[in-house]
Amino acid sequence: MASAEITLSIPEQLWAIECIKNTFAERLRCMDRKEWDRYPALHTDDVVSETWGGLPKDKQPDTDGVANRIVGTGPLTKAISALLDGPVKVTSVHHAHTPQIELTSDTTARGTWAMEDKLWWTNGDHEEHLHGHYHEEYRKVGERWLISYRTLVRIREDKTPGFFDLIGKL
Repeated sequence: MASAEITLSIPEQLWAIECIKNTFAERLRCMDRKEWDRYPALHTDDVVSETWGGLPKDKQPDTDGVANRIVGTGPLTKAISALLDGPVKVTSVHHAHTPQIELTSDTTARGTWAMEDKLWWTNGDHEEHLHGHYHEEYRKVGERWLISYRTLVRIREDKTPGFFDLIGKL
C-alpha cells in the first residue's frame, strides 16, 4: 500500500505516533480494568475488529455472515465485555511491546504491536498465556487518533483443555 504524501513536520509526526501509542495503551488498560464506558471512545464509529479467529467457529462473532468480524463500537464493546466480564469473570493482563507505527497520511496510520495476554478465571487454576501481534490501523478524528481496524495474529497459545468452554457465541 503506497503512502500518501505526509505534510506534517517531523515533530508533528512524532507527536502523532505518541498519540497513537497512548490510545493503544489506554485500550489495553480499559480491557484489563473493565472500563466498558470508556472503551468505545478509543475507536472510530466504523471500527472493524477481526481478532476472534482463535475462537472455535461456533463461538466467533460475525457480521453479515462473515466470521471473525465485528463492525462498530457498540458490537465491539459488547463482544469484548462479554468475553472478559461476562458470567465468568476473567482477570486479564495485556502487554504490548515494540510498536512499529507508520503514518500513511496526515490523518491515517498503521501499526504492528508484539503482545501478550494472560487470562485467569475461576474454572481452573492453570494460568493461560496467549502471544501474538496486533495489526492495527488508525484514523485521526478531530484532534484524537482512534483505532479504525484491528486483526490479531497468534504466534503461540498455551491453554488448558476446555479453555473456551466459559464463553458462548460472541
